[in-house]
Amino acid sequence: MRLLAILLLLLLPFGMARAQSDIHRCVGASGGVIFTDRACSDLNASPAVPAPTVSASASDAPTSIAQPPPVLCASDMTQLKQAVVDAFADRNPNRLAGLMLWEGSGREAVVANIREFTRMMAHPLVGVRASEYTSTAPPSSSTSTGTDPSVLSMSATPSPSPPQGDSLSVETESDDGSGATQETHFGVVRHDGCLWLEPPY
Repeated sequence: MRLLAILLLLLLPFGMARAQSDIHRCVGASGGVIFTDRACSDLNASPAVPAPTVSASASDAPTSIAQPPPVLCASDMTQLKQAVVDAFADRNPNRLAGLMLWEGSGREAVVANIREFTRMMAHPLVGVRASEYTSTAPPSSSTSTGTDPSVLSMSATPSPSPPQGDSLSVETESDDGSGATQETHFGVVRHDGCLWLEPPY
């Protein structure tokens, strides 16, 4: 008797699994869901197809296009200009501040410049262009006496200006809404192999 009870307990899960597998989920003619142990066609119904599940990661994915990562070291003027454009596209003054060489600037000056960047980015960016380097320094006496330029360049302090230009001009729409534009000029220097912006002037 005890052996028979054990056999019944062992067979019970198989019977339940078979009973569950024989239950059909159907959709009747009225659109209602029917659960039955008979074939759906016997009830003039059609099998219900479960709706495809959408993963949470796919449904919650943002629709906005991610901005490119910030440039940490602009190798040339083209890359520096694009980094400025990307900062304006992201409307992120801190991203623009990351392109600046702040050596010699006090904390108050840095904060004031970042606030100015925020004001600039409140207006559409019109364009960014590089200005060609033009030396305004008078010729030295050593040059007029025929001193070798290579000797002069070794003895003098090398110019920090990059080969393609010494400033960037950022053009934005003006504050008055007239459609006019205003320009902000940044000096450009080379430091540790990278091009950096200097505070606007």
